[in-house]
Amino acid sequence: MAPMMRVPYGEAELEFVVAPWFDLDLVETADAPPVPDLGAAVRAAIGAPLGSPSLRELARAAVRAAAPRRPAVVIAVTDLTRACPDRELVPPLLDELNAGGVLDADIAICVGVGIHRATTTAEKREKLGDAVVGRIRVFDSDGHDPAKWADLGPIPPYGVPGFVQKVVKDADLVLATGIVEPHQYAGYSGGRKTVAIGCCGEPVITATHGMRFLEDPGVRLGRIEGNPFHQTIDELARRAGLRFCLNVVADDRERVVAVAAGEPTAVLASLVRKAEAIYTRPIAKQYDIAIAGVGAPKDANLYQASRAATYLRFAPTPVVREGGAIVIPARLEEGAGEGAGEQRFLAALEAAASPQEVVAAARRHFSGGEQRAVMVALTLQHCQIIVAASEAPEIVRRAKLRAAVDVEEALELAYEHIGRPPRASVLLVPRALHTLPIVTAG
Repeated sequence: MAPMMRVPYGEAELEFVVAPWFDLDLVETADAPPVPDLGAAVRAAIGAPLGSPSLRELARAAVRAAAPRRPAVVIAVTDLTRACPDRELVPPLLDELNAGGVLDADIAICVGVGIHRATTTAEKREKLGDAVVGRIRVFDSDGHDPAKWADLGPIPPYGVPGFVQKVVKDADLVLATGIVEPHQYAGYSGGRKTVAIGCCGEPVITATHGMRFLEDPGVRLGRIEGNPFHQTIDELARRAGLRFCLNVVADDRERVVAVAAGEPTAVLASLVRKAEAIYTRPIAKQYDIAIAGVGAPKDANLYQASRAATYLRFAPTPVVREGGAIVIPARLEEGAGEGAGEQRFLAALEAAASPQEVVAAARRHFSGGEQRAVMVALTLQHCQIIVAASEAPEIVRRAKLRAAVDVEEALELAYEHIGRPPRASVLLVPRALHTLPIVTAG
């Protein structure tokens, strides 16, 4: 009897059986011991910052510089599409700020939503905890209202317009939390992205996610060195005043395995080394079919879940051969996604007659959010994408993807697509947004 396999699905898992004509391999991130006490690890990291004065010293300096008025301190945090454990990260930051003379009334927390939908009060409480929301002002960034932006000037190397929330630029001290994990454009996400993209104005997203960046050979998953996207957001965050980051690396089960705090560039460099060691995994060949797991929070909508396919397609060597198929089990309880960017993503795929036309339309005119449609379209030119077990199959079809009721049906559709050979190779990647499979053979 074929063994029962599992893949993340929302907060739970989907079970499925693989037919006997499939040769199944599994690739997961490397084992890394989770930190035994996250609270203690966070306090230790804050107490031994990389490349920076202590946060308490930075707080005291902000108090002195602002006198006679009270200082303004902003902590930028990620939204719910990122599994960053902010309810454990933010309270120790507040404690250190308080110890440096900064009062709760001096502090605001900006949820960097970019052009995703606004977060609800309940979501803010889920993200930060009732105690934090009860004592600190928490608000969403606004990427749509120019009246709320400060202009930091053109950002090299491509002259991206430098718009960031005024409340961030005007602060006496800016901090950021974040999770360092593979990112399609930035190479790796992390604290500078929380400010530079999460707290920016829409023109920044439109420019950095446009065709000039998408087609730059330096803009690659898992690449920092020589990456103009990384260079842009690093400089934008610096101009916005980002001084101190508290970042983590997590494993496939979202257990924190590394914590670092301090100067943003130093924190990113330290955690990228640790992330590469667990996320980058060798595989011997390309596969006919890949099953790309996602899980919460990214499988809440198609905009985020589609990253699983594009990450495997735009690995250093595509994980799936040309003409193959990628299966994404995803819940999609929010459909395509409720924000402006998510709706543009769906509209761009739906309106075009073909994947080629999606790319051609983006060359003529581009708006933030449509970059995800371009990446999906480029992936569709390489292989089929099948979304399994979603709650929004009609949205999947509108986006020109195949919909399947479960993983078994998705595998059958993929098998039909590749011509029903006597044997077919299948790679199961339970956490495709973390695991970076690297093909080692020619």
